[in-house]
Amino acid sequence: MEFNEKLKELRSSRGLTQEELAEALFVSRTAISKWESGKGYPSIDSLKEISTFFSVTIDELLSGEKLLSIAEKENKSNMQNLCSILIGVIDLFHFLLIVLPLYPKSMKEYIASVNLFGYTETSAFNRIVYWVLFFLLMLIGAAEIIVTQLKIEKIYKMVIGFSILLGIAAVLFLALTGETYATALAFLLLVLKACLYMKER
Repeated sequence: MEFNEKLKELRSSRGLTQEELAEALFVSRTAISKWESGKGYPSIDSLKEISTFFSVTIDELLSGEKLLSIAEKENKSNMQNLCSILIGVIDLFHFLLIVLPLYPKSMKEYIASVNLFGYTETSAFNRIVYWVLFFLLMLIGAAEIIVTQLKIEKIYKMVIGFSILLGIAAVLFLALTGETYATALAFLLLVLKACLYMKER
């Protein structure tokens, strides 16, 4: 007997509606309907709840092979979520390009390093572009974390695409304006982000 049939039989034996079972398991009625129609399987945590609620073992509900498949799928999903959050955190780290002393400032007899707040050795246009790029990347980082938590896949793909393009733009602009240290840091953040994105996919 398949899982969906077993679940339907167990629910019927208790005289429960799908809605009542959903409330008992702390899931939506749609989830119960999906499981009973054979269109999906519960998570490992939900399987444990079902097992406890009906006083049956997980082995009685699912074959070992199917259970392993669910566990692998869940692990993959968890890894993707972790990578997505880390990508967002890396974009938030672009604040380092603002606060670290990465930019040269000519003093009387030597060249000092200053942060973006004190940097005046380049044109006003360049400084504005730096601020805009870094703030946009930080905003995108926050958006990536929020969208990942809300599990909005379509928006996440758009946001991550924009993030990578903006990261490339930041590296190229910093390189073209001769900001060696800032370019190196921006490039490092971009490489880390690209590696996590490849791992996620």
